[in-house]
Amino acid sequence: MKMHIEFRHLRTVRAIHEAGGLARAAELLNITQSALSHQIKGLEDQAGVELFVRKSKPMRLSAAGQRLLRAAEKVLPEIDALQAEFMGLRDGSSGRLHIAIECHACFEWLFPVLEQFRKSWPDVDVDIRPGLAFDALPALVKEDVDVVISSDPEELKGVAFSPLFDYQPVFVASKSNPLAEKDWIEAEDFRDQTLITYPVERSRLDVFSQLLMPAKVEPAALRQAELTAVILLLVASNRGVSVLPDWVVREVKYSSDYVTRPLTQGGLTRRLYAATRVEDLEKPFMADLIRLAGQEARRLQSA
Repeated sequence: MKMHIEFRHLRTVRAIHEAGGLARAAELLNITQSALSHQIKGLEDQAGVELFVRKSKPMRLSAAGQRLLRAAEKVLPEIDALQAEFMGLRDGSSGRLHIAIECHACFEWLFPVLEQFRKSWPDVDVDIRPGLAFDALPALVKEDVDVVISSDPEELKGVAFSPLFDYQPVFVASKSNPLAEKDWIEAEDFRDQTLITYPVERSRLDVFSQLLMPAKVEPAALRQAELTAVILLLVASNRGVSVLPDWVVREVKYSSDYVTRPLTQGGLTRRLYAATRVEDLEKPFMADLIRLAGQEARRLQSA
């Protein structure tokens, strides 16, 4: 004969063990003592063994009942946690926030945002995946990630691009570089320069997509560095020049080792977006992330 053990059976065994008697256990479970006795009798009939030693006071579990209690103590906390998680999902206080970043420099800007975010939303599972290692937007559509930080919006069904902030890619060079004498930098100025960039595809670098590729200009040489601090160190040593977002070089303008210049006479302006699935925009924590992201970016730009 098969046993049909339900969660209520496990809760019953646990309650009787903790209460030491039927009357108190019935109160804990908010059912009548008669209903509790009937439930125990039905469970014992299924098991074919007694689960309690009835003559003892307080009422205690038999060996078979102890085995069922161990199962209850293992299973019920997981069920309770699952119910709490589902409740959090319903009221918008918990969920998953896996972020892909197509903007290499954004790591330095995003970490302070996530530090603020986790304090307000401790039950949201946050993770960061470098979007440079895979196709981030298709991953968003397939629900492998939940947010993509990108400056290249696309027309994708079910995907919304929420503007975060505008920024300017700026030219950075050593004060001893001849280009430091110019008021602004043009594509042609890169022909005899070593350009230092992050190790990503050209199409994802503003200097190429917005300036060099349209002008069909190739720098004299390319050098890559993973960290912003290393790029600035190389630039300061006049080993090359770079183009970085203005929020990254906010401290450079106060340093005597560097100069920053706009790209083209009028400067270039780019916009950063948070791409999300449309239905996720209704989640309170998603709206708060977008708010915090824009707030932190504006703080950096005004620093």
